[in-house]
Amino acid sequence: MPRPDRYLVGAVSLAVVMVALVIGVGVAFAYDAGAPRRRTPPPPATGAVAPLAPAVTGAAPAAPAADPYRPDDAWLARVAGQTGIPPRALAAYARAHLRVAAEQPGCRVAWNSLAAIGGIESLHGSVHGSVLGDDGVPRPTILGPVLDGGAFGAVHDTDGGALDGDATWDRAIGPLQFIPSTWARWGADGNGDGTSDPNQIDDAALAAARYLCHAGDLASPETWRRAIFSFNHSDAYVADIAELANVYAARTGAG
Repeated sequence: MPRPDRYLVGAVSLAVVMVALVIGVGVAFAYDAGAPRRRTPPPPATGAVAPLAPAVTGAAPAAPAADPYRPDDAWLARVAGQTGIPPRALAAYARAHLRVAAEQPGCRVAWNSLAAIGGIESLHGSVHGSVLGDDGVPRPTILGPVLDGGAFGAVHDTDGGALDGDATWDRAIGPLQFIPSTWARWGADGNGDGTSDPNQIDDAALAAARYLCHAGDLASPETWRRAIFSFNHSDAYVADIAELANVYAARTGAG
């Protein structure tokens, strides 16, 4: 991300996902499914409040919560049931949405766009038999094809094999499929453990959200398309992400 290979899961796996969800939306822009509910209110925002954010019920705490971006359990259970997204993966996408909404309220990155990327790239951390653990790490490790110029573009090693295990060529890594050079710039600590790991889905989702926000306000269709295209330089990829993101939004009754 950005990278010369198309994407890990591919059209066959996408077709399986789409048949399972039984909704087709053939547009090239994903609409926002609305903000996920927080479990507790965040610290007071200092800028403009992003539109469409739901009101938080209950009295505000006397001090900021220790984890202000933890999604509401009831919201997670409902949306996971509606969309088929595994709750652990959905929690990562929702957490990234909430955090970046506070950091960059003018970006308006949507959880369903992040979820679509995770779904296309790795079936939410479950592609090729991997299992997404409670710690947010899929096992075995998810690695994309070797970028040696064969079936995909050539990307010579940029990390000495530290992340992808290949000291000659680069490979995309983890549930959102970052290449090492992109992770070196955008890597993030989404779960607050003090490390930035592309194999950990909270870290990867936060990094992806910030990366997309670099394009600008994602409520603009043109900006959204440009952001997704920068993630993977393929018009077909942009269309697939839009279609799946819209499926998720429709399943939750948004839009």
